[in-house]
Amino acid sequence: MAKEKVSLPSSMGGLMRFDGGEGGLQISPGQVIIFTLIVSGFILMLRLLK
Repeated sequence: MAKEKVSLPSSMGGLMRFDGGEGGLQISPGQVIIFTLIVSGFILMLRLLK
């Protein structure tokens, strides 16, 4: 016997995209990486100067 296929709605299957619109603060992935490096460097400096 063949297995029965289970069909999920798009929101339950992870197929639905969230479109927040044009409002709010938008940050690119590159900016997140740069910010993380700056914060990490600052924390490292504080630990070395302690």
